[in-house]
Amino acid sequence: MGEYTTEELQSIFIMQGFSGLSLFSVLLLMGLGLALIFGQMGVINMAHGEFMALGAYTVYLCSNLTEQFAPNFGPYYFLIAILLAFFIAALLGALVEWLLIRHLYHRPLDTLLATWGLSLILQQGYRSIFGAREVSPTLPEWLMGSWAPKEGLDIPINGMFVLGLSAVISIVLVVFMYRSGFGLRLRATVQNRKMSGAVGINTGKVDRLAFAIGCGIAGVAGAAFTTIGSTGPDSGSRYIVDSFLVVVSGGAASLFGTLASAFGIAQAQSVLEFFLDGTKGKVATLMVIVIGLMIRPQGLFPSKMRGN
Repeated sequence: MGEYTTEELQSIFIMQGFSGLSLFSVLLLMGLGLALIFGQMGVINMAHGEFMALGAYTVYLCSNLTEQFAPNFGPYYFLIAILLAFFIAALLGALVEWLLIRHLYHRPLDTLLATWGLSLILQQGYRSIFGAREVSPTLPEWLMGSWAPKEGLDIPINGMFVLGLSAVISIVLVVFMYRSGFGLRLRATVQNRKMSGAVGINTGKVDRLAFAIGCGIAGVAGAAFTTIGSTGPDSGSRYIVDSFLVVVSGGAASLFGTLASAFGIAQAQSVLEFFLDGTKGKVATLMVIVIGLMIRPQGLFPSKMRGN
């Protein structure tokens, strides 16, 4: 850092901080989905990244269909595409839980292998349908450009939109978890599954809906990702490790821990990758996380896991 002046370093940290907010938003959305599936249900879903890719491909298809059949709808299609990304990913998630996951509860190794196989199947499906090359949707004009609050500081509008989207999803999920009947039933199932079933809670339905919502949020993460990057068959798998790190370091089943760890990991990675190359920055970030877990293995905000 010796070759930079104090003023230059200040500008660099500000710019990298805003750059890290886009990564933070995607990691937060991915982490929130995993906080439900892994943190609340104890399911190791290695195909979580492919649900993110499904959301991204949904936006890409909506973009192409809008250009061909309803070009006048172009400025508005993206908002509808986000909703479709959620519902399509959630429907596939519910189907996967019913066909596969419900038979593998309390069998973590089997679940890991099964969802890893599902990940490979979905990747090959995307490759067969969309091709191996990365694709990008045509974004509305209101998502393009940047905002310059002062000279030398340009904040991308798409980054602000993704940040706002992640904030809305986070608030809705917190309200859903702590102010709704389903959230109460889910938290009861996590704390004591047998007792919840004994008092009349349909734990199977709770599991299916929670898994579907987690996958749906991953679909929204994919929709958000299209504003900052192109989508390929393996795009989702690039984020799966970071997503698990977000959930584990934040504290399993803790939504607030997920938010805090996603912010810390994204900002650390953004700053370190500027001063180091991409690989070294990634390694340095992982080292910081590992040291943090050694000091506090239960995560930042530990919460109770699923009961028997």
